Amino acid sequence: MQLVFRRLAAIPLVLWVAATVAFLAIHLLPGDPATQILARAGASLQAIAQRRAQIGWDRPLIEQYIRFLWGLARLDLGESWIVDRPVAQMLAEAALPTLELTLAAMSVAILVGVGLGTLAASFRGTWVDSAGMIAALLGVSTPVAWSSLLALMIFSVTLGWLPPTGSGDALQLILPATVLGLTSAGAIARLTRAGLLDVLTEPYITVARSKGLPGWLVLARHAWPAALPPVLAVMVLQFGFLLGGAAVTEAVFARQGLGRLVVEAVLSQDLPVVQGIVLSSAAVYSLANLTADAAQWLLDPRVRE
Repeated sequence: MQLVFRRLAAIPLVLWVAATVAFLAIHLLPGDPATQILARAGASLQAIAQRRAQIGWDRPLIEQYIRFLWGLARLDLGESWIVDRPVAQMLAEAALPTLELTLAAMSVAILVGVGLGTLAASFRGTWVDSAGMIAALLGVSTPVAWSSLLALMIFSVTLGWLPPTGSGDALQLILPATVLGLTSAGAIARLTRAGLLDVLTEPYITVARSKGLPGWLVLARHAWPAALPPVLAVMVLQFGFLLGGAAVTEAVFARQGLGRLVVEAVLSQDLPVVQGIVLSSAAVYSLANLTADAAQWLLDPRVRE
């Protein structure tokens, strides 16, 4: 339990580091937002200077940083420099499509990963085991951008089975969720196989088999409960990874969401939006780590001891 409390105490530090990195990264980019936005529109130098003063870009870097931290301490993410809207409102609007995609991808990852890992462990040393682990390795090592484009070419352009882009329809969710989910299915499958193989060598499994129990019943009643805690922990962690991968997937499949919002914010140097997305992502990932530790502590007596 001490590990869970340490994780909980470390969340503010993680958020501060993430916010600081985002703040410095934007300021290291060439130019400034006011010039980038207004100069293309033909604004005068006086208008650009006024905009710089309005967003505080003309102040010393340390002063900007302190004002930024003070805003975060008051839970104020500020307003977008581009559209003059509250960042919290923009994040709330973009979070729902991303969460929908991530949950659908997580469902694919769990179904494929657990099924593949269980199948490989049940047929250890056979061609089924080898084929399953090769498929898992391909899923882990294949870049999301490449697999997304390949899926578009095959299932949308060539076969015409699924719509290529967009959001809002269940059919439009199938392809991006499957592509994104398969990237995490490999990690889940490999850990599932390793956990089951460790458990299947235990004496109580041998006793259960000697009683004539079917193989599926031995797995469900005796093997899986013991192998579940580390697998559940990696599932929770993969949820955080899928949130990061959703940015690339949303860009390829032209879906609205946090990924597309952060790309647009970085290109326009919209610092408040970038910082808000970085902070929310760091918070979600920290909570995922905390949930994984708590779940493992609750389910695995060895961790409690």
